[in-house]
Amino acid sequence: MTKKVLITGGAGFIGSHLAKMLLAKEYEVTVMDNLFTGTKTNIYEMLDNHRFTFILHDVTQPFWGQFDLIYNLACPASPIHYQRNPVETIKTSLLGMMNVLELALKTKARVFHTSTSEIYGDPEVHPQPESYWGNVNTIGTRSCYDEGKRAAETLCADYLREYNVDVRMIRIFNTYGPNMHPKDGRVISNFIMQALQNRDLTIYGDGSQTRSFQYVTDLTEAMVAFMDLEKRTMMEFFKSRGMDIPILNVGNPEEFTIKQLAEETLRQIPESKSSIIYQTLPKDDPRRRKPDITLVNDLLGWKPAVPLQEGIKNAIAYFKGTNLRL
Repeated sequence: MTKKVLITGGAGFIGSHLAKMLLAKEYEVTVMDNLFTGTKTNIYEMLDNHRFTFILHDVTQPFWGQFDLIYNLACPASPIHYQRNPVETIKTSLLGMMNVLELALKTKARVFHTSTSEIYGDPEVHPQPESYWGNVNTIGTRSCYDEGKRAAETLCADYLREYNVDVRMIRIFNTYGPNMHPKDGRVISNFIMQALQNRDLTIYGDGSQTRSFQYVTDLTEAMVAFMDLEKRTMMEFFKSRGMDIPILNVGNPEEFTIKQLAEETLRQIPESKSSIIYQTLPKDDPRRRKPDITLVNDLLGWKPAVPLQEGIKNAIAYFKGTNLRL
């Protein structure tokens, strides 16, 4: 029987790639999005598919539907967007997660929640394993996102323990690729847009801070593989690792400095007249970020396949070809 899937936030960058992948697997896919940061442009090619449905709805408001699988991706994920309306951001994480879990509880749906590496804050442990609790600021300008995601994880864990809801979670590390919004404020899209417009590439701090960048299709492949696991198999694996909650880091452990990323971007856009400039590092910006992916590799046999040089090339081609204003 064809599985029915709901993707909250499915018109966004990652959600649109996930929807396309699930349609290719012959699933019936419903995307729910309020288009705060998502866009119909990301899902236009799917609208004529008879197995695809789009619902314009805010996940913070209750909703109903019969689904086998629910992927919860609803929440602005870039600082520019989530700091634009911080109260709505934390409401999306909390109320949206509650609405998803309540629907799953009533309909026996399986839930997949996308958390974030931001829950680790400015980490004092490197690389970051799933067991690390983080070094976080609960009242900073980024806290609406970071703490909202941490609280959503708590909700998932408690619905599993108290109500036995079939839920699994991942913490996503920096992800990039086609369908990124050109003005989302993330470092890869910033650098590409600046280089294409012959504006100087802006590095905050001295550029020595590191990130680990994963290509979007690597991420969605891990998501689908994790979601497809039977609950018993999954829980036995985590219990064997001394864990009672199924949660995985998903990211690329290859570490790059921000300066290296800027230099690679300019190397791939040789016609650019941009230079590199330096500005003050924003408050609470993590110094290092790198996932420990031992668990996801052991459970799924997963590791990222797309190197940064290839992924950036694809992202540049997307931004060059997009009809969004450059």
